Amino acid sequence: MSPQQLSGFADKRSIATVALVVRNYDEAIAWYVERLGFVLTDDVDLGGGKRWVTVTPAHRQGARLVLAEASGDRQASRIGDQTGGRVFLFLETDDFARDHQAMLGKGVEFREAPRHEAYGTVAVFADLYGNLWDLIEPKRQG
Repeated sequence: MSPQQLSGFADKRSIATVALVVRNYDEAIAWYVERLGFVLTDDVDLGGGKRWVTVTPAHRQGARLVLAEASGDRQASRIGDQTGGRVFLFLETDDFARDHQAMLGKGVEFREAPRHEAYGTVAVFADLYGNLWDLIEPKRQG
């Protein structure tokens, strides 16, 4: 039996979009575009002060990030800490040294020096709200 037959799900599924609660659409757009070199892929006015805002890495590989402006105290309390202090998102690169230097030059705050692990080269950085990310270049196979 194929994995599809065993699971009952389609073979081609992926996580396409991840929501990130932000304080302000425009400040979040500016940070992700200017500091990480992301591309603004959607900015649609939904009415009532709501917008559908997505950004992606420049080559548009991987999931889109929905920048979702907090509505209400409960959501606002999670800005910068959606995962209880753990790394939330992983930005994969094919050239760690290049991207690390570029990000430092743009003022991105790294929380640690680069380290070499069994799975690749990695360093934790924080976004404008304090959400933790890994910049990671996976170890090449072979």
